[in-house]
Amino acid sequence: QVQLVESGGGLVQAGDSLRLSCVASGRTFSDYTMGWFRQAPGKEREFVAFIRWSGGYTYYSDSLKGRFTISRDYVKNTLYLRLNSLKPEDTAVYYCAARPGVQSIVIPTAWDYWGRGTQVTVSS
Repeated sequence: QVQLVESGGGLVQAGDSLRLSCVASGRTFSDYTMGWFRQAPGKEREFVAFIRWSGGYTYYSDSLKGRFTISRDYVKNTLYLRLNSLKPEDTAVYYCAARPGVQSIVIPTAWDYWGRGTQVTVSS
């Protein structure tokens, strides 16, 4: 059973940085794509970025590219999301997700496994 556990969220000020982590367990992920999504209050879940576990190919939401960086530690089975220059509009619950395969799919409903999320709140 795949399990994804996020951590690293918190309350920060505008301009600050955070690094979110997601520990993945339950299987090997060499043939998986891992991603981050976020959901702000009253809004739909939004794609942030994904990374192919093998090879490390990354893809970002156009609106977030340049401020956020996705990475993974192959040995620790951990996915990361570095958030820089945070803005109040980045306030959301950030979710880690996983899906088998290497297709570039950003629709949340196409992802099979989800963590419970970690809250990021950015004050102005």
